Amino acid sequence: MAHNITLPGLSPLYPDVHCTEDYEICQLITGESEINAATTVTSVAFSPLFDLTRTYFFIAGIAGISPKKATTGSVTFARYAVQVALQYEIDIRELNSNYSTGYIPQGADYPDQYPTSIYGTEVFEVNAELRTIAADFARKANLSDSATAQAYRKHYATPSGKFKAATLGPSVLECDVATSDVYYSGNILGSAFENTTKIWTNGTGDYCSTAQEDNATLEVLLRSSARKLTDFSRIIVMRTASDFDRPYPGSSAVYNLLYADQGGFEPALENIYVAGIKVIEGILDGWHTTFSAGVEPTNYIGDIFGTLGGTPDFGPGRKLDSGAYKKRSVSQRLSRRG
Repeated sequence: MAHNITLPGLSPLYPDVHCTEDYEICQLITGESEINAATTVTSVAFSPLFDLTRTYFFIAGIAGISPKKATTGSVTFARYAVQVALQYEIDIRELNSNYSTGYIPQGADYPDQYPTSIYGTEVFEVNAELRTIAADFARKANLSDSATAQAYRKHYATPSGKFKAATLGPSVLECDVATSDVYYSGNILGSAFENTTKIWTNGTGDYCSTAQEDNATLEVLLRSSARKLTDFSRIIVMRTASDFDRPYPGSSAVYNLLYADQGGFEPALENIYVAGIKVIEGILDGWHTTFSAGVEPTNYIGDIFGTLGGTPDFGPGRKLDSGAYKKRSVSQRLSRRG
């Protein structure tokens, strides 16, 4: 990068914004976790040094992946980002027998209910039209893989075919991301947060990948977009799969998290670039014909409060797209604790 711009408020580990000679492309490393992401992106989004009003924000990082949806090395593009750990939590060892998980939405009594104590960062929805365009660009890439990953995937082959997607090679797909500072592993938590994603997006969300930063980054871009400093319709959320969020049949959650050599880490890192460069080239090549003016979203974009205008297609009172996820009737209660 030709320009290295040191900015107050960036991570001590990554104190610079790196830009090309003509400033067309800049790279920012947020640091890991929600706090680092929020602090870093705030420093840039509200800095007078940058005019970001027409900028495309390409959020990219590695992720866990559900073996029900894809395999390691795969590239995912999200429409919804769900802050799944923003809930009550009871250690599962002290849980009543009629609970399937220790995570309970705030203001609710059971895991299958929508939260009624709402902070506003629970769910973000980005431009689905832009997501599909970005995914199509990424499909032009020759994705990296590893022999270790190929061998490890075979453990997910079962007679039921439940994890068939895990046994295949890396691919590009459109599915949604769960944000949690907790690096979780196991069938119980994976299934719980898959359920959380479905309920909190009113049956529309499709959980597949896990991340630690995305909702924090999106909240900053929402607030800056509300001030006309950024454009929330110009956000792409990409995650590449480095490991499975739950073990293969017969294995344990501890082994999956701490000891398994899944072989997906290096391909995931490589595919951020391999797939990501195709997205960036596609935007630059089509700047004058498409991207300068922006890609008009056909779906709602923003948060649960409708901060940027429009009516959210998720939240209390919204009709569920799937009858399998029913919530009890409750009065909406908004709180701003802490």
